[in-house]
Formats: sequence, structure tokens, C-alpha cells
Amino acid sequence: MSTQNALLTILVEKINNDTLVLPTLPAIALKVRKAADDPNINLNSMAEVVGQDPSLSARMVKIANSAYLGRAIKVASTSQAVTRIGLSQVKNIATALAMEQLFVSKNEIVKAYMDKKWVKMIDVVAHAMAAMTHFQKTTKDNSLSVDTMTLSALVADIGALPVLTEAERHDSVFANPTFLDVAIDKLSGRIGGSIMRKWKFNEIFIEVAEHWRELDYTSSSVGYIDFIRVGAALSGNIDEKDEVLASAQKRGLFKDVQEYHSDEFVALTDAAKGIFA
Repeated sequence: MSTQNALLTILVEKINNDTLVLPTLPAIALKVRKAADDPNINLNSMAEVVGQDPSLSARMVKIANSAYLGRAIKVASTSQAVTRIGLSQVKNIATALAMEQLFVSKNEIVKAYMDKKWVKMIDVVAHAMAAMTHFQKTTKDNSLSVDTMTLSALVADIGALPVLTEAERHDSVFANPTFLDVAIDKLSGRIGGSIMRKWKFNEIFIEVAEHWRELDYTSSSVGYIDFIRVGAALSGNIDEKDEVLASAQKRGLFKDVQEYHSDEFVALTDAAKGIFA
């Protein structure tokens, strides 16, 4: 049995036996989510929680000043940022900004692969955020939230992490990145769903993690999965680009694909990438 097939067998067995080691949510994200779930929390208290992590604080200020909130007056403090973003959005945004902490490894080969994976994810997220913002602007449909979509896009491929962690024990596997991509494609949905349940995320995130790669899986109305797929297509991170965009057009995400090549759309995408820089 080849190393690749052996690894695939190990992964499947661990998934079936529920023995695969799943990642834990970053500590600061746990603190923010716990605070956000407190019915008595106020903006000042939330700002204090966010302020415990300087990096998160800086990024919160950046997103508060981003094109997505569309305010001319800039904020300069964590308290002002949390006030502008709002308690209901801080929970998802803080979690999304903390996700990068999971993509770490002491193994140089694994680290390089994880770094590459993170860059690809941000590319998907940025295009998905821009696609949703464009959709909301043109249709006036605000039933979906950008912060939920952002976090959904970031956890869409979270199931790849345990695959990479397990592969870390088999250095030779990384000499064949195609195999890893295939393994992630086959298994990340099941694993991702398990991670979302472990983290006690709601059904929105579970559905995304489990089904976004299944192109025949659709809902009656436009949902987060639609924008994630468009983000993957526009960033070149899905093979079925034409199929995805054709489906998105039929579902009303845009009228003409050229809309995704406008200066405004490119600016929105760049602004989204900048949030995670």
C-alpha cells in the first residue's frame, strides 16, 4: 500500500471511529464568543475582552474603518470599533480574525502548506465578501449578513487542518501535493462538520462546512454557500468555475459576469484582503 493510500485509510478509519483529533477554537475567539452570548454584556465590556489581544484589536479597528461599513469618519480605538461594528457582529468577526492562529505548524513543510492554504482561503473570502456586498447593493436584499458570510467562508475548509496534521507524520506525502488536495476534497466536508459541532457553531456553519463543495447541493433561496462558491470561482480555487458562475447568475447573484471585473468590485476585494493582512 502506498503512503498516500495508507494515510487515506487512516483518516477514514479515524473519522468513522470518531478518534480524529480536531482543532480547538483560538482562546481569544472563545472569550469573545462567550462574552457575546452573555445577555448582560455591553459595548465597553466587549471592548475590554477584545482589547486583551492587541492583534485582534488592531484588526477590529481596521474592519471598522473598511469599505464594508462605509463610514467616512475613522475610528481609532477598540471601544470605538466595537461600537461601530455592533455586539451582534463582533462575535463572528472576532472569530474570523482569530482563525489564522490555527494555521500553524512546527514542521516547515506542513507550515508552508498551511500558509499557502490560508492565502487561498483569504482570496476566496475576499471575493465572496465583495460578491455579497455587490449583491446587496444591486438587489437591496439584506437578509444575509457579511460578517456571517465571512466566517462561513473561513470555516468552509476547516476540515483540511486535521488532514494536514495527520499528514505531518508522513513527510513523503507533501512531495505529492495533488494527493493532499484530493484527500482534503474527499474528507474535509465530513471533518469540517464535526469541527463545527465541536465548537458549538450553529447549523449555518455546519451546512457550509459539509456541503459547499457539493455543487448539486442548493437551497431554494440564495444563501451563504452561493457566495462562497462564487468566491472560490473568482479566485481560481475551484475547478468548476464556469459551472459555478452560470449557476450563480441563474440564482440572481449578478446579471452579467462583467460586473465582477469592475473597478468597484476589484476595490471591494482588495479592501477585504486588507482586513486580514
